[in-house]
Amino acid sequence: MSDAITPPREVSAMLDIRVDAPTELEFQITVAKLPGLEMTESLSITVDGNPVTPKEITAESGSRIHQLSVESGQVLVNYSASVTSPADPVAVEIGDRSVYLRPSRYAEADKFFGYVTGEFDLDADPADLLQQVARFVARRLNYLPGASDPIDGAADTLLAGAGVCRDYAHLVVALLRALNIPARLVAVYAPGCDPMDFHAVAEALVDDRWLVVDATGLAPRQSLVRIATGRDAADTAFLDNHRGTISLDAYQVIATVSGDLPIDDGTQQLTIG
Repeated sequence: MSDAITPPREVSAMLDIRVDAPTELEFQITVAKLPGLEMTESLSITVDGNPVTPKEITAESGSRIHQLSVESGQVLVNYSASVTSPADPVAVEIGDRSVYLRPSRYAEADKFFGYVTGEFDLDADPADLLQQVARFVARRLNYLPGASDPIDGAADTLLAGAGVCRDYAHLVVALLRALNIPARLVAVYAPGCDPMDFHAVAEALVDDRWLVVDATGLAPRQSLVRIATGRDAADTAFLDNHRGTISLDAYQVIATVSGDLPIDDGTQQLTIG
């Protein structure tokens, strides 16, 4: 179970995509399937109004990729899930420390090895460093939609001093890896998030648990629902397009809890449930 009370949650996503040339689409919008999780869900995809069935691929930590080849036309994706019981904390795999200490496309930890020595107490224990990094990123960045490009990495974000949730998460991940703490990015549904959208947070491996870090403070961590897990946003995008030309004409994300939102003061050690 999660470390704190996790309320029942309702989540949904709608994507309206125009495909102008043959391509292969990949969606990561469904709730990750993990032990302990109890939910009911529905996924519907149509091309020009005709139902189609995607191929499902199982990925990291219960993530599911839905893959679909499309010649052309309007693709409409509708997903909804009712999560009644939280997932157990994700298992720590034997290779996690190796994989999630490495620099990656958007979390280039090797650029921060020298930087962290002047900003953080290297003698602190990992749990304390987690709090130091979260406070540092929250203090240094302004949440500002449009301030970053999709190709910006953690170093770009630090220099710009602004970004959105994925930028916050990438900077947290890069700093933690530079401090020798394995870290990764998780795409989530986030009840309470304002503006409502797909959300990105970081996870750090501390004392054999993947603890969630959200320097944006936009949503209580107890309410989060895992979608996709990976090294950075390159592994967790809600929509990938391979080959053809597409346009995302519209999309909508909704995530709510049953009852009141949990209160998160940012100091608890929590896992995503």
